[in-house]
Order: sequence, then structure tokens, then C-alpha cells
Amino acid sequence: MSSSSNKEVNLPIAGMTCAACSTRIEKGLKKLEGVEDANVNLALEKASIKYNSDIISEKQFNEKIEALGYSVVSEKAEFDIAGMTCAACSSRIEKVLNKQPGVKSANVNLALETGTVEYNPEQVSVQELIEKVDKIGYQAKLKKDDEASDFREKAIEKQKWKFIAALILSLPLLWTMVGHFEFTSFIYMPDFLMNPWVQLALATPVQFIIGWQFYVGAYKALRNGSANMDVLVALGTSAAYFYSLYLGIQSLGQTHAHHVDLYFETSAIIITLILLGKLFEARAKGRSSEAIKKLMGLQAKTATVLRDGEEMVVEIEEVRKGDVVFVKPGEKVPVDGIILEGHSALDESMLTGESVPVDKTAGDEVIGSTVNKNGFLKVEATKVGRETALAQIVKVVEQAQGSKAPIQRLADKISGIFVPIVIGIAVITFFIWYLWLSPGDFGGALEKVIAVLVIACPCALGLATPTSIMAGSGRAAENGILFKGGEHLELTHLINTVVVDKTGTVTNGKPVLTDVIDAGKMEKSEFLKLVGSAEKSSEHPLAEAIVQGIEGKGIAIDSPEQFEAIPGYGVKAQVGGKAVLIGTRRLMKSNQIDIKSVLPIMEDLESNGKTAMLVAVDGNYMGMIAVADTVKDSSKEAIRRLKDMGLDVIMMTGDNQLTANAIAKEVGIDRTIAEVLPEGKAEEVKKLQQQGKKVAMVGDGINDAPALAVADIGMAIGTGTDIAMEAADITLMRGDLNSIADAILMSKKTIKNIKQNLFWAFGYNTLGIPIAAAGFLAPWLAGAAMAFSSVSVVLNALRLQRVKL
Repeated sequence: MSSSSNKEVNLPIAGMTCAACSTRIEKGLKKLEGVEDANVNLALEKASIKYNSDIISEKQFNEKIEALGYSVVSEKAEFDIAGMTCAACSSRIEKVLNKQPGVKSANVNLALETGTVEYNPEQVSVQELIEKVDKIGYQAKLKKDDEASDFREKAIEKQKWKFIAALILSLPLLWTMVGHFEFTSFIYMPDFLMNPWVQLALATPVQFIIGWQFYVGAYKALRNGSANMDVLVALGTSAAYFYSLYLGIQSLGQTHAHHVDLYFETSAIIITLILLGKLFEARAKGRSSEAIKKLMGLQAKTATVLRDGEEMVVEIEEVRKGDVVFVKPGEKVPVDGIILEGHSALDESMLTGESVPVDKTAGDEVIGSTVNKNGFLKVEATKVGRETALAQIVKVVEQAQGSKAPIQRLADKISGIFVPIVIGIAVITFFIWYLWLSPGDFGGALEKVIAVLVIACPCALGLATPTSIMAGSGRAAENGILFKGGEHLELTHLINTVVVDKTGTVTNGKPVLTDVIDAGKMEKSEFLKLVGSAEKSSEHPLAEAIVQGIEGKGIAIDSPEQFEAIPGYGVKAQVGGKAVLIGTRRLMKSNQIDIKSVLPIMEDLESNGKTAMLVAVDGNYMGMIAVADTVKDSSKEAIRRLKDMGLDVIMMTGDNQLTANAIAKEVGIDRTIAEVLPEGKAEEVKKLQQQGKKVAMVGDGINDAPALAVADIGMAIGTGTDIAMEAADITLMRGDLNSIADAILMSKKTIKNIKQNLFWAFGYNTLGIPIAAAGFLAPWLAGAAMAFSSVSVVLNALRLQRVKL
């Protein structure tokens, strides 16, 4: 199977009501030939499918989902299209658009010069559709009044009006129910409300118009050989409604018809309460994906571009690669790009968490959604739409929220067989009551059955895990921690050993001038000027660090008259008529310069992990300078936090043992593995795993990628290379080691939250069913409890959004 034929698609799904629905769709999709894996997330209302495009197409997924009784949600976009001259043009555009992955249908009207595309926003963006039309020689522009239809918002609005209508019709029935109790006999009760036909008139619209969605859902489920929440609700409320109708017909002609025990209020109130629960649940589910909305909200809405020599403001979707974008002070950078002209400080805190603005000038890269603080910039767009850094972050968070954690599999298995078992329990309950406990009392036995059916809804079970994963991974993303999947979010809490790379992870990864020790034979500023001037022509990273360090002290340096780099030794230069040597002991010895007296100082610097260089001028020792890769300000505190959490912390590096020990001692790490070649890092991780340890590897470079992939959890420092981030399970955007502790803490809190949710979801049903079967739970109370169970699970998951890291 070629890798090019292995594809993944995300499909938004409407119509799911409980865990049984998501399980059924998942099973149905997995049965299709060519499908390698399918995950259906009830909380996100989304299916994620991995498949072989040589065997199966996306259209077949849509057909399968619709055959199972659900629908794949799509969005519509309208475009103005310029440049068409005949029917062949419109036909060509239609064909091109219809071939795009994610496009359900495309219609182009030649006379109106417009196009309407129905598409899956998970797979294709409006910008990509515009680019396709532009590529074949026409100009497409999104109609300004076009709004992407938010099906969730519409569904919530529809549910709200259904609930209000059900509430208005159910309140009089609730009044009659309250009037049945002795302790409420003082409440005034209009006589006409006790009439069976008045109650029938109030209950029927609730049962068959407002509650029709439950019958439709139940029919679709049963038609496909399974059962879900809709089956339980339809069975329970129908039993109450039709039995009441039967009693009402029986009472025709009776003088005490008003005193017949009817259950119309039971069916109407249950439906009303379930609708209220669903409304709360939908709103809470919307809040659980708040992280994505916040990330998307960071994006600029418009951009000022230069087109045909003219400056114009366009929608962000219309910016193309190669466009020259103007960014004024205070504006957000609209896309990723390279500065052509200008100098400014950019606030990159949204990406790195670093509050200090970063200076940028011509040739530097800029990231979309960062804020331009003070200068005017002219930027060439290099990445637009889905390619930008922000879009990639959003994608990672969405994947994490949509993936399935191992702990969820248990809930899925149970929910798949749950509804048939409940129906069986309900039938047994009926016969026990009707035949033995209250012989012949059909109404009493039916009440217990309705309560059992209604309390047992598996909604809470289906929402327990995905809502916590969504809230947990979303909160982590807000703090610069990107989990690539729900499984990584779950497994991270098991980590007991953290292996950290040295360069760029514990340290800044960039050498700086740390020590200047002159022999006192000349002014310090003159000594530094000679050193800086001698090193100015060198391309070595240590030379750059020396030059930057000296210039940072305000000392002006000149170019040397002569310069020679001596590989492995140092440099030789002529500065201001003076012969300058900078380098190793061997360089000094080969030039007969006496350095015996200063060797202990040099060794002391080296034992502290610094690279020391000797300086001679005109054949005489003049001093010493030292360069080191400095430790990040946060590293010591972060290592202490990890140790306080009971974790073993090990530093692994390709550097020499002396330097490794010095850095480890400075930050409080007790164990080091030094002088490891890149390919040996993965082997070292495997050795730790063979000792039974759960290992997290933290690194930032290409040489860390194999170890990141082998570790139980790979964490890539976000300031590092793309390859490291690709190999890792978690990306720490801030480059701060405190994020390791934060990631483990977030994982622990999320798993604790999932366990709480599953405990309450199982607890509701385990306790609720026997209580209802024993006759201690009125059906309307069962409806309220069932609605509350789903809402409580979602609200508990939302507590993760307030976790302080």
C-alpha cells in the first residue's frame, strides 16, 4: 500500500444523542473495506477516519453515516467569479471544484457569474477553493455577506424554542401532578385541568411534535439493529402516554372521570426535562471547545496588501503566497512571512509565552497573529491559510481533542450493550411488580418501568471522557503545551523518569561571552578591542559570541588587517599593527608563549563547563576569555519542581563529561549520560525502559528525534527544529522546562477528572436503576436525574479550563 493512498478525514456529524450513537457509527465505518481506523467523538460531534483512498472514497463515508440515520454536516460558500466567457468556462470551474477533497457539490452560474460550493470545512478551506479557481485562469472572490453556517448554534437555538414550547404545555400538567399530594392540597387546582381530554390536548404536541426527534432517532437506531438513548426515551414516554390514553377512553361516560390516575404529565415532563438537559449539555459542550475559539480569535481578520502597485485591504482568506503585506505599528501580523523592509519589536507571547518583545529586521521571519509593537514592516507572505504556524497549532489541538484515549474504550464497550440490558431489566421489573409485588396494578408496574427506562440513559457515559480530553488539551494549549492526541494526554501521567537534552533544552543553546581575565598589562577596554577585532572575521559560533559580547559592552571593534583561522587551534590576526593570537594551549605552545602560571585558572573555567581561550599579543600572554552555553533562567526551578513530583531527572548530552557535570550541578540534576552520539540517544532511552521505567524524553534538535520517537512520551521544545516536533508526542511551545511539569500535572488532573466523570456516570446508572425498579423514583424525577447526570459530567470536565499552571 503506497503511503500516498493513506489518508485521514474529519467529518462533522449531526444527530448523535448518546454514546450508543457514536459507538454505532464507529462500528459501521470500521466495517467498510479500506477503512484502517475510525474514531467518533460524541462531545465534538466529529468522526476521524483513516483510510486507503485506492479502495474507498469519502463519498462512501457520507453514504454510510446517512444510512445509519445521521448526517454529515457541510457548509456553503458563495463566490463571485470573473473571467468566464462561455458555458465551457463554467463547466470547467465546476469540474475542478467538484474534484477537490471535501467538496460535496459545486454549481457555477455563468449568467450571474457566481458559484455555490457545499464543502466540508475540516478538509478544504475557502482560500483553497479560491486558489483552485485562480489557478485555472479565473478570479473568485468570496461574497462579503456569506457567513459560514454554525450548525451547532442553530441546533441550540432550535432546541431552546422546543424546550420553551414544551415547558408552556407541561406546566399545567405539572400543576395537576403537584395537586395529587396530600401536603399540597391547599394549592388551588382548576377543575378543567383534571379532565383527561384537556390533559391529552396538552400532552399530545409535546409527545409527537416536540418529542418527534426521539421517535426518529429510535426508529433509525432500531432499523440498524441497535438501540440508543432515543429508544429508552421513546419507550418510556410512549408507555406513559398510551396507557393514559387507554385509561381516558375507558373513563368515557364515568361520573368520576376527573379522578382517573393518568400519566400524561409523566411523559410531557420527562420530554421537557430531557430537552432542558440537552440544551444545557449543548451549551456546555460549546464551552469545552473554547480553546480552539481563543486560538482562532488570535488571527487577524484583514490584511493590507500591495497588488498591482496599489495598497488595498483584503480579507485574511484572500492573502496569497508571495503577496507583499504592510504591517503598521499596533497591528497583528496577518500571515507567516519574511520581512522585506523595516525594523520593529514583535510581541510573540501568544506563541512562545515570552513577554519581552523580540527585535526583528529585514530578512527575519515573522509569525502570523504576533503583534507589531512599534515599527512599520513590509512582509512577504510565505505561509497562508492552513500552512501558518497558528493554523498548525489549531490542527494539533483539534486532533488531540478528537482522538480517543485508551480509558474511553471501556466506556464504549459498555455503552454498546447497555441499552438492550436496560430494556431487559425494565421488562423483568414490570413482571415482578405486576405479578408479585402489586398483583394486577398495571399502572403502578408501568410507572416503575418508565422510571427504569428514563434513568438509564447512557449520555453521561458517552460524554465522560471526550469532554475532559477537550477541556484538558484545550487548557494545556492555552499554556503553550500541545498534546498531539488524547492517548498522549492520558499516558503522560504515568511518567516516572524525565530525560532532558542539554543544549537548547536545559541551556539556551547559544554560546555567550562569560569571563574576561586580563593580565593587567594593558587597559581592559583595549584588550577587549584587540580580541574583538581579531575574532571579527571568524565564522566560528564561539567567535560570534565573543564579538557580540564585546560589542554589547559598548566597545567599538575594527576589522583586522590580516586574519588566519587555524582549525582546531584558534585564530591569528594583525590588528592595529599588533600580532594577536587567540586559542588553545597548543596554539600558545607552538608559538613559544609561557602560560604555565595561568593553566589552573583555565582548568577551573573548564571544570565549570566553559570553553576557555588564551590571548597573546606580540608574543606575550595578555589574558584569557571564556565562552559558555548559559543555563536557561527557568531550568533550575523546573528541575526542582520535577524532583518534588517524585520524578527521576537525567541529563543526556553529546558534550564531554566535564561540561555535562558542571551544567547538571548548576541546575540540580544528579545523573548525567554524556558523550552520547545522536544514534546512541535512542539506545539510552531503551535501556531505561528495559529497567521498567516510563520515560519522557525532552529535546529540541534533529539529533533528538530518534530518542523522542522511542520514548514513552516525547516532548519537543517548541523553539527547536520541525523534525523534533514531528517526532514528539507533545510540543512545549515556550521552550521553558517548567512546561514539562505543567504537561504532567495537566495529564494527572485530566485523568483524575475522567475517572470522576466515569464514576458518576456509572454511579448514576448503577444506583439509579435499582432505585427506580424498587419504586422509589417517580418517572419525572428519573427524567430530571438523567438530564442532570449529563450536565454534571460536562460541567465537571469544564473545571479543567480553570486549572492554574
